[in-house]
Amino acid sequence: MDKVVKEGSLGSILLQSQIITEDELKAALEEQKNSVSRIGEALIKLGVVTQEDIDWALSNQLNIPYVRLKKENIGRMAVERVPASLARRYNLIPLFLTGDDLSIAIADPLNSEAVRAVESATGCQITVSVALIREIREMQDLFYGTEETAATLGFSSGYFPSRALDAINSDLSGARLLDYLLLSIVQKKLASLSLQPMGDGILIVGRSGGIAREMGKLEAAHYPELLLRIRKLARINGTDEPSARGVLAFLLKGRKILYHASLLRGQGGDYVTLKLHISTAFPASVADLGLSEEKIRQFRELAAVETGMVLFSQRDADERCRFIDLYLDERATAGKTVLVLGDSVGNGRKKFPRIPVRKGPQTELGALIMATLDHDPDIIVIEDATDSQAFIAAGKAAMRGKLVLAGISFGGITATFKNLLFYWHKSYFIPTFVKGVISFKGLLILCPHCKLSYQPTPEESAALRIAVPATTSYRAKGCQACDHTGYAGRKYLMGLIPFDSPMLEAFEAARDSAEILDYLNGKGYRGIREEGLDLLNAGEISPEEFAAAIIY
Repeated sequence: MDKVVKEGSLGSILLQSQIITEDELKAALEEQKNSVSRIGEALIKLGVVTQEDIDWALSNQLNIPYVRLKKENIGRMAVERVPASLARRYNLIPLFLTGDDLSIAIADPLNSEAVRAVESATGCQITVSVALIREIREMQDLFYGTEETAATLGFSSGYFPSRALDAINSDLSGARLLDYLLLSIVQKKLASLSLQPMGDGILIVGRSGGIAREMGKLEAAHYPELLLRIRKLARINGTDEPSARGVLAFLLKGRKILYHASLLRGQGGDYVTLKLHISTAFPASVADLGLSEEKIRQFRELAAVETGMVLFSQRDADERCRFIDLYLDERATAGKTVLVLGDSVGNGRKKFPRIPVRKGPQTELGALIMATLDHDPDIIVIEDATDSQAFIAAGKAAMRGKLVLAGISFGGITATFKNLLFYWHKSYFIPTFVKGVISFKGLLILCPHCKLSYQPTPEESAALRIAVPATTSYRAKGCQACDHTGYAGRKYLMGLIPFDSPMLEAFEAARDSAEILDYLNGKGYRGIREEGLDLLNAGEISPEEFAAAIIY
């Protein structure tokens, strides 16, 4: 079930507690898709668990107190510190207040957004307990008074006809509003649609032809429900990260249309941008990358090493993890002990034991890497070893005869070698144990049916840092063939630098990354920049894509 539920999620906790089986979890996940409900609600609806089962599991697994709510256990001063709207929005009730320490009971203790909201509203340190949602709502009615049901969603717009507005506002879940917004992206050929928290409300803005236009405004009180729906449909779980993204589907006349959802945590709620998703399959094997025979040979040689460090350099964490998985799928692992450190890596065709990595000081990750050595693994996979402490530990593991596959987020080849030289001069690792550096980029390929030719300005040409600028360039427009995205898909380029003896000597002798690049160029090295330039000159990618993906 690793691919289906994330470690630490409610489904994972109930499964580990043996309260539900895998089959019951699968059935609940299917019910969740159909009803757009929380996984706990789906399990209760199917009769698999009770709310008490869920609360007990969360309390036991997370070591959070489980409380039964009574009137005499709730302090009036605590209740007065938390607004009723906030308590109802997140299904919680204040318990007691001691100085600046506020204790609350909440139905979903995994909801970190709720805790942050209460901290922001009260200025208190929050202590969390788990309670039944039924009892929480009873206490809310008792202490805050009975909730008055809103008659309208509070969406206003001069963009939609009055009949559509009536339908939108009659659905307090926000589901119908989201449907209309997704439909507008297709019908009005919008490049993007954003939901922008503005304090007193949520501004909805559509963008087309480089011009942004206001499409409507939503009352802030109903935004959490709409956000929850977007997160559910895009399969974006609650996270403390400042940004998140996912893909959601919308059926239009029997045709499934995919949208890319990007979220930024903001004051007053997430800032959301919705765009048509450019569908493209990540390569299933190295053969699907369309590499030269020489590069395939080098990759397979690197996939055959038994010890040392192989570094995977890419800023995009998702693509970096998928490329590490591609490497694992290509190399022989039968008879090997493989340990995966991280949540997003190790999701390829092969399955390996996974050790979760907590968000926190990188010294903890360094200590965790060293702790794996007690278990004598052959291969250690590290999702992100960019931080110096994690990198030092990875190097030590390689020195002890392990094969370490380490993700690093340095970016392009110049930045990668700049940082590696810095780490070496700081004695953070010994270059002898590095077996190779793999970098990669996914580039958006222009739709051949609608791309527009134009003459780049001198300023644009200068920004590309190309010795001989192209006389003709192309930009995306959008047509029916590409679902009005302007793109035909994504092409992945790979840079591969084996650390053989000559390369090792060049690295150790180099004063800066420019000298390493001079050495590679002298050897006829063709990396991502060179291959990307070929695509630019052939009119397959735009200058903007070349600059954003490769240069900057």
